[in-house]
Amino acid sequence: MIFKCKNCGGNAVYSPEKKMMVCPYCESENSYTRKDKETTYGLEVCPECGGTIPVEQYDSAMKCPYCDNSVIFNERVEGQYLPKFLIPFELGKEKVKEMIRDRFKKYTFAPADFLSEARLDSMKGIYVPFWFYDYQTNAVFEGEGTKVRSWTSGSYRYTETSYYSVVRDMNIPFEKLPADASIKMDDSIMDLMEPYDYSKLKDFMPEYLSGFNAEYYNMPAEEVENRAKQKMEGDASAILRSSVSGYSSLITKNQNVRILSRNSAYGLMPVWQYVYEYKNKAYPFYVNGETGKIIGTVPLSKGKVWAYSLTLWVLLTVIFAAVKGILGLL
Repeated sequence: MIFKCKNCGGNAVYSPEKKMMVCPYCESENSYTRKDKETTYGLEVCPECGGTIPVEQYDSAMKCPYCDNSVIFNERVEGQYLPKFLIPFELGKEKVKEMIRDRFKKYTFAPADFLSEARLDSMKGIYVPFWFYDYQTNAVFEGEGTKVRSWTSGSYRYTETSYYSVVRDMNIPFEKLPADASIKMDDSIMDLMEPYDYSKLKDFMPEYLSGFNAEYYNMPAEEVENRAKQKMEGDASAILRSSVSGYSSLITKNQNVRILSRNSAYGLMPVWQYVYEYKNKAYPFYVNGETGKIIGTVPLSKGKVWAYSLTLWVLLTVIFAAVKGILGLL
């Protein structure tokens, strides 16, 4: 499918700044129509120009390399691949460029073109697939706590240690624990992208994908659930421990978190990806498309380091010679 402007026929896309569909050609707002074109050639054919789009296995939306129109593949956003919800992009491309420049402009030894317009313009907005898990749990903690009291009587110092049996039995609900379902995206990077503000969740509409890349889930909910369970168990343990206070020491004897019920839902989260190539190595940067959180490591330009070192050496040599000359006159 593709969304066409009713006024000029251009490709209408979703604008994070205006939070609506706009036409970048005539600037019309929310004036568009959906165009579907069934084809026997498969998902790789652009419904607008007929060009072949290099679609990878899990792509559900991308731009045609020939007409630059944003194409959404119906079969990959419907039926079993229909997302329940998503967080639309809150930050547009120009805003993210500005944020990256502000963040890294003081990195003296970054390559000269690292923050260039040409490089940053290659950035892509991607909707990354996530599974979200809701759990109703029963968490039990059993332990031994001590309270220590000391006092002095005459010339003697006394210490009294009291031992207590500590038990906590709590029903703890968890909502929307995320685990990304994209093979391309590193799990540790996606964990660092958190948190997202789930109050921004919207019911899925394909219009949100227009102008961006997107994937459908690469793995079923059961395959990635262990990551969500680990988060749940860690949070449950922290909640149990925080409910116990006032003891000098606390020893855990038994702790168990039991899942009473579970639900999973498939959704999409917005991520800007900037991949900088330097010396035959890729340096990926990721920006949370809702909060603006930036993850990435800046490459080091050895040429700049050597130039700086040489300049510093020359400057120190001149200063040393000047000081030596002044001392020689005294």
